[in-house]
Amino acid sequence: MTAALTAALIWLVAANVTGFIPSRDYHWRAAYALIAVGIPILGWVTWVNGPIVGLIIFAMGASVLRWPLVYFWRWMKAKVANPAE
Repeated sequence: MTAALTAALIWLVAANVTGFIPSRDYHWRAAYALIAVGIPILGWVTWVNGPIVGLIIFAMGASVLRWPLVYFWRWMKAKVANPAE
């Protein structure tokens, strides 16, 4: 296993452990930190192991951080529907 995949799996474990810890802000600060750390790791995994493995790791990360993706998707749909705003 490459160092990039090891870092991605450590990120996934940390993200899952973070989800078990109680939070007053519904884990949004942790989600921002995980996104900031996860994007470079995803790029590293894709660079070292190829795009197929990168897509698999992306899907694994998206399953952990699904609510930020849902809110981003809703925001993008609103921007496309009302581009003047």
